[in-house]
Amino acid sequence: MSDELPSPDMSRTLDTPENAPLVSEWLLGTSAVLAYHLGKTDTARMIADVSSVEVRLWNTEYGHEGYRIVLVVEPSLYPTYTEPELDSIADVMRDVMWGSSKSIDELVARPSIPRLGPDWRRQVKNADGPKPSNQGRKVQLEPGHPVEDQLRFTNEWELDVYRVLRERQNTLPDSETIGIVPLGGMRVRGWTFEPDLLITYRGYAGVIEIDGPHHKGRAAADRSRDRLFLNAGVRYVDRLNVEEVSSRAEVEKFVDNFLTRLTR
Repeated sequence: MSDELPSPDMSRTLDTPENAPLVSEWLLGTSAVLAYHLGKTDTARMIADVSSVEVRLWNTEYGHEGYRIVLVVEPSLYPTYTEPELDSIADVMRDVMWGSSKSIDELVARPSIPRLGPDWRRQVKNADGPKPSNQGRKVQLEPGHPVEDQLRFTNEWELDVYRVLRERQNTLPDSETIGIVPLGGMRVRGWTFEPDLLITYRGYAGVIEIDGPHHKGRAAADRSRDRLFLNAGVRYVDRLNVEEVSSRAEVEKFVDNFLTRLTR
């Protein structure tokens, strides 16, 4: 069985309900790979970070189909999708569409809309307050973000790994302690990231990423992100797939292996 994504049916309108989901993934994936092969690595990374694509029929004059493409991106990344970057993405996507009777007339970006939690007023009012606060962290207005030791976590999986790291931290003297930075903002060239857990230990920096179900289909984007961390001086990056973890002992083993490999 081939792992290649099927192409959408180009004989029908691309924004038909049955065609739209396939169009989104196919257009993003094909455009990212083409940009990579053309040497436009920054453009390829930006395409890989797009969460989804909205395709709307825009113009049917002169026997062709012109579409308006909306790139849906995470709010923290949205400011990086400036006009020059969008023009570069549009050029690649037009190359992908070349040869069909369909074209891209307009390409824009918009931020994805966060889920609204019941406590959003307090979160907004306390966003600049001292507690809880992570270095460089923007509060997300979504329900269920756990807080412990005045640190904020995206979900319980991150908190579980943090607790194991804290236990290991407590067994060490101050002269050899582990530094644990959940969701600390990190700026690399052209990108701002928030690693799930940035770890410092024995003079080395490492990153732990917690992959939940939402990471399905994002392997290429995750590899690009990991490579940027390594290029920025992070010594070791590892990922914990929560769907493959069934006990605390497995989390403890993952953390111990991470610390060993980080300092090896």
